[in-house]
Amino acid sequence: MELKRNYKQTEIGVIPKDWIVKELREVLTFGNGIDYKHLAKGDIPVYGTGGIMTFVNDFLYDGEAVGIGRKGTINKPVFLNGKFWTVDTLFYAHNFKNVLSQLIYYNFHLINWLDYNEASGVPSLSKATIEKIRIPLPSSLSEQKAIAQVLTDTDQLIQNLKTLIVKKKAIKQGAMQELLTGEKRLNGFDKDWEFKKLPELIWFQEGPGLRNWQFTDKGIKVINITNLVEGYLNLTKTLRYISLEEFDKMYKHFEIDSGDVVMASSGNSYCKTSIVRDVDLPLVMNTSVIRFKPKDSYDFKFMFIYLKSYLFKEQIDLLITGGAQPNFGPFHLNKIDLPFPEIKEQKAVAQILSDMDLEIEALEIQIQKTQDLKQGMMQELLTGKIRLVKTDTKAEKKENNNISMAAEPEVVYKKNY
Repeated sequence: MELKRNYKQTEIGVIPKDWIVKELREVLTFGNGIDYKHLAKGDIPVYGTGGIMTFVNDFLYDGEAVGIGRKGTINKPVFLNGKFWTVDTLFYAHNFKNVLSQLIYYNFHLINWLDYNEASGVPSLSKATIEKIRIPLPSSLSEQKAIAQVLTDTDQLIQNLKTLIVKKKAIKQGAMQELLTGEKRLNGFDKDWEFKKLPELIWFQEGPGLRNWQFTDKGIKVINITNLVEGYLNLTKTLRYISLEEFDKMYKHFEIDSGDVVMASSGNSYCKTSIVRDVDLPLVMNTSVIRFKPKDSYDFKFMFIYLKSYLFKEQIDLLITGGAQPNFGPFHLNKIDLPFPEIKEQKAVAQILSDMDLEIEALEIQIQKTQDLKQGMMQELLTGKIRLVKTDTKAEKKENNNISMAAEPEVVYKKNY
């Protein structure tokens, strides 16, 4: 295949002619983490593969670095800056030569670190192996800066969206506290609220205790608590069925309907709530799942919002005691108190809180789209398929020749480690 103009074939693929291929050991140094338990408490973060573990009074390194797991989680790079300590399960790349630390951070996101795993059990990397990984790099410092800036700006946008979601959720939490308890009333509504027991307003049904020997590989799909994600069902997480014959004979009255609200009643996912859609059917109940339908005097949206709220979960938590895992059923649900404003006010409250949910969902979708865009941008920018600056001028070449360690952040090594 004919190469594009100003591009060349290399051992790691096609890159621009003015780019270079370097082994990681040529442009950085991998540092080893060290145990921190001899240190006193302080304000300097200690990083492991899962993030910050604790804070101590001394540092292993001071400056910009890129952490990558040595053992365990080996495929999640983290950008480090300032004074820090790392444990022995985390390498930290530093001492960057003619390359920006941010560019290495984003390159690390493109490397499939699992390809370099050297263990049959817990994933592990060795310095000797990963030092030889080759990456393409712009020879121009200005192009490195341009690429790093675009990707950093995108990360900042994602972080801003996440921060906004946190604020929106806090606002919604406050609104739920006021609107679902009657502390704050909407304009036009002044009738006193009643509070009734759950069975007076909602019909519910607990799933049957199906056994493993009853499951087949075809027939009617059986719901499982692992299928419940936030707000909807993900039925790809289980492939359990019961036969049509057994369903017709014993479990037809446990068939789930479109529009049912289903809830996990045990395990770590207890109180997780989802709505059943037409696409989810046919579906039959299972143990540890309860389904709900509102009675005529109770608005569906109002019911759904309350059942998935912390106000409902708080009541459940007060009623269940003991046991290694949370578990509740009809005995507990019969004791739950539900707010019962007039139906028009139920609908008005539900609409306000639903609109808040839609705002949050729209932001979450925007985050996902931006993350997908960033992944595509990294693939294009870090391989030179898309260029941000021209790099063939004499001034640029002079700048390239002058790139030195002065372009790096100042670093301070701890001695004797």
